[in-house]
Amino acid sequence: MTNTLQSTTVSLIAMAIGSSILYAGTTAQTPASAQALPQFEVASIKPNKSDDGRVMIAAQPGGRFTATNVPLKLLIRNAYQLQDFQIVGGPDWISTERFDIVAKAETGDLGDPFRAEKQGEPSRGQLMLRALLAERFKLTVHDDNREMPIFALVLARGDGKLGPQLHPSATDCDAVRAAGRGRGGAAPPAGPLPPGERPACGIRLAPGNMSVGGSTLTQFAASIGNFVGRIVVDRTGLSGAYDFDLKWTPDQVANRPPGAPDPLINGVPIDPNGPSIFTAVQEQLGLKLDSQKGPVKVLVIDRVEHPIEN
Repeated sequence: MTNTLQSTTVSLIAMAIGSSILYAGTTAQTPASAQALPQFEVASIKPNKSDDGRVMIAAQPGGRFTATNVPLKLLIRNAYQLQDFQIVGGPDWISTERFDIVAKAETGDLGDPFRAEKQGEPSRGQLMLRALLAERFKLTVHDDNREMPIFALVLARGDGKLGPQLHPSATDCDAVRAAGRGRGGAAPPAGPLPPGERPACGIRLAPGNMSVGGSTLTQFAASIGNFVGRIVVDRTGLSGAYDFDLKWTPDQVANRPPGAPDPLINGVPIDPNGPSIFTAVQEQLGLKLDSQKGPVKVLVIDRVEHPIEN
């Protein structure tokens, strides 16, 4: 996820894409209970005192996990597949203080987050991150349900006709992953996708742009919540996987001061007069974000401490 509008870069590689309410429930998870979770073999945590606005989280081949200039709250978000408003309690420093983390899994396997999210469960890497937070930050949490505003993703037309950008995917992503292959069934790519290229199996996010390949609408609903500020629940009734590109004008662009330079995403100017994300979802996908209320799972922080630097 890249947010050049705020000079911040967040790279989520081999972590669950998007924010979901589907995290494994935890009742009074204590540092001691973290022993039951898979753990990193070694981990280093240090405070980051730089003024650099860039933020990076990445899971790399060989079981290596790195987080650079990352606030604890963002680590919790990624470990539990949440949005900010789903994290309740905790001191102010979990949002303001930054940390650098380098960790290594003994087996070199952090799991498949895309498949894990599809099944509504955390990946092995996310479970390791939960154990690390419990052990080193003494993070103790429990879950709760609260009635909150949500958006329901529904069909926009009564006849069920889909928008021009939404197409059933011809890629069997389960088979691709089982074969250990990358996009398009070829050998795994050496690095990130080139700018503008849609992943065959995954979701690529940036403000004003989302490219989706081989993903369900439930996964899309979970991912789009980051941009609309609410949990989005898939109530389209559509099964199967889809390919599509969604483009919109972020609110920060539409409301920018007069005379401000045109913002760029991946070096390409964003049209300040383009559609809102709500209009884009309806016009391009034939879907609609319907405002409703519903139960939202939240994570309540009971205890957290500064880690001992090492």
